[in-house]
Amino acid sequence: MSESQNIEWKQSWHDDYLKWICGFANAIGGTIFIGKNDAGEVVHLDNYQRLLEDIPNKIRNQMGIVCDVQLLEESEKKYIQIKVNPYTVPVSLRGRYYYRTGSTKIELTGVELNEFLLKKAGKTWDDVIEESASFEDIAPKSIAFFKKEASISGRLPQDIMDLPLQETLEKLRLANGDAIKRAALILFGKDPNKFYPNIKVKIGRFGTTDADLRFQEVLEGNILELLVQVPEILNAKFLTKPIVFEGLQRIEKDIYPVAAIREMLLNALVHRTYMGSMIQIRVYDHKLMLWNEGNLPEGMTVESLKGHHVSRPRNPLIADVCFKAGYIDSWGRGTIKIYEACKEAGLPEPEITSLDGGILVTLHTHLVVDEGGQIGGQTNDLVTDLVTDLVTDPVKSLLLIMDQEYSISELMRFMKLTHKPNFRKNYLQPAIELGLIEITIPEKPSSSKQKYRLTSKGKTLKIA
Repeated sequence: MSESQNIEWKQSWHDDYLKWICGFANAIGGTIFIGKNDAGEVVHLDNYQRLLEDIPNKIRNQMGIVCDVQLLEESEKKYIQIKVNPYTVPVSLRGRYYYRTGSTKIELTGVELNEFLLKKAGKTWDDVIEESASFEDIAPKSIAFFKKEASISGRLPQDIMDLPLQETLEKLRLANGDAIKRAALILFGKDPNKFYPNIKVKIGRFGTTDADLRFQEVLEGNILELLVQVPEILNAKFLTKPIVFEGLQRIEKDIYPVAAIREMLLNALVHRTYMGSMIQIRVYDHKLMLWNEGNLPEGMTVESLKGHHVSRPRNPLIADVCFKAGYIDSWGRGTIKIYEACKEAGLPEPEITSLDGGILVTLHTHLVVDEGGQIGGQTNDLVTDLVTDLVTDPVKSLLLIMDQEYSISELMRFMKLTHKPNFRKNYLQPAIELGLIEITIPEKPSSSKQKYRLTSKGKTLKIA
């Protein structure tokens, strides 16, 4: 018998090993042998008689549980076996909670402790009543949008379609009388961030390094709103759109499969730890990365996500509503769809890894643009195949009018705009950050004589 997930060898007793016992009790149980060295060889315990009395008493007095403590013998050498059964209630040691995972013992704190206590109580985070919320905090338009989506999927019983708001939430098990659950606010809340921080998605556009943050957006809202907003802003501002020509028709292509990004976002919203950090999306020239807080369920590995695996949602009420809306299929196929979508698009295999208490999904593209305008090692002087940077419609309209140097007031007059802060935020600054427009007096950025002109990249893009 060797050391494993539920077996520990200790050469002598130390009171610190009570933490191991606590960890076993909170997990799947286990056995600790006192009087075995790291090689599993028995070493005689001279104080075994005192330990037989002290260990059970310390376990009972400090944790309130009872373990089977036995004296064993091998080759006339005495050692002790402590058999720990798993407990359905949480077990603490001097007010601290420990948990055995793999071959290590960890102390549960913060979000992990909260989820652990809920699980032991037979609850999940999204199933808890939010005492400070009322039905006034639910957005009727989000309920209506859900019912519209569910009618298309055909997964919502017809008798729920015409129910008023409160009865709809009760039928969806999101409310109990006048009280509403956390899941209702996450799914349909007017302002879920009023109750829980970081119900948001942060998107950043990076250059060649993580230190080179060009611009960013932070979106917030309930799940149904974010499922619409995030893809829209990604396409409008963050994702490069390769250009192909069919005859005289100019067509923009998606650089990443829509299905892959959709599944990444859905998985993050449904399975995230909602008391943790916000979802983060990083967009680079050649890859897109999405991270959400929340480790995989116990016993599931990153490798298993590539094939068949059982669906074990962290937030089952949220997952059920998303199923009824037709967003997920509840068979654990979300990650498989990501792999398949990238394979069909001819892209490299996605990477799914555990990172900083969460899951990171990375999509790669074959498109790599260097500072010299090289795409895949080939010159892109005419930009007939690809648009090499992210350009929003406001920026495109700004580029079209620029054929010489202009001041801000001149540009705004040509574009018939009157609100300078809006012009700077949505037109001028994004164009400068993308390297399409530059100032004429760089040594004096605040000069009253400052003007703006196209860069060589801006001129090339304008021609395209």
